[in-house]
Amino acid sequence: MKMGNQSIVSEFLLLGLPIEPNQRDLFYALFLAMYLTTVLGNLLIIMLIQLDSHLHTPMYFFLSNLSFSDLCFSSVTMPKLLQNMQSQVPHIPYAGCLTQMYFFLFFGDLESFLLVAMAYDRYVAICYPLHYTTIMSPKLCLSLVALSWVLTTLHAMLHTLLMARLCFCADNIIPHFFCDISALLKLSCSDTWVNELVIVTVGGLIVVIPFLLIIMSYARILVSILKVPLVWGICKAFSTCGSHLSMVSLFYGTVIGLYLCPSANNSTIKESVMAMMYTVVTPMLNPFIYSLRNRDMKGALGRVLWEKIFLCYR
Repeated sequence: MKMGNQSIVSEFLLLGLPIEPNQRDLFYALFLAMYLTTVLGNLLIIMLIQLDSHLHTPMYFFLSNLSFSDLCFSSVTMPKLLQNMQSQVPHIPYAGCLTQMYFFLFFGDLESFLLVAMAYDRYVAICYPLHYTTIMSPKLCLSLVALSWVLTTLHAMLHTLLMARLCFCADNIIPHFFCDISALLKLSCSDTWVNELVIVTVGGLIVVIPFLLIIMSYARILVSILKVPLVWGICKAFSTCGSHLSMVSLFYGTVIGLYLCPSANNSTIKESVMAMMYTVVTPMLNPFIYSLRNRDMKGALGRVLWEKIFLCYR
């Protein structure tokens, strides 16, 4: 396509990760194993929560949604990365790039909101244990998840529509392994100040407000814990929140470091590694964090396996 003297880009080239050719097969096997672990691990959590009635509680309802979000979040980038690692021309169509950007923002935002819902659930469970079942009703849980989906849809659509109005000229090389919004803005030959303003304001709020809500929830939890004179009460509270705090630290640590506190010294390699942390590593670790540290999940796995074995030998 031509527009004046400028050629309009119809596809982008994803440079991917800076891997030496003789190490490509090794990293391909590593990333494939990580992706399969992410898919199988999160599917296992979703399956256990659905099959075991002991896990039909608000906390595990949010966890099943988080596992679904993690699975999809990783699937937005990993299959294309694996495909491009085996391709001589690692390209992605213009429409495919915008689609990938949309779902990347959607599931990234969804994870952020679900972490807030889980923090609120732990806050109510520890600070108002006698009123927990009344406050965390099925209606409220469904409303929190539905609100998360609506807000993330609107936010991702806003950025996608703003990106679609921009023109991309001669340069179509993205120094990343997926269609990152900041990398696309650098390639545009249009005025991007509106996009950058929306990223700083709306995007900042989407990250900062959930993070502050989580901090506030755990501040209240900490105050409540310090009022408990018994050591076992403190240990129980920390064991209940430990898994969630681990996920919050992994997710927000890399996101804030990469997008809200960017450094002029940040290289493409450093940005790619940090992006790998929250798009691949965090979704992969989710099943391990919530299963290895959680007696309920271990018990559910044992009960489901026992029922399957019992049915097979009846």
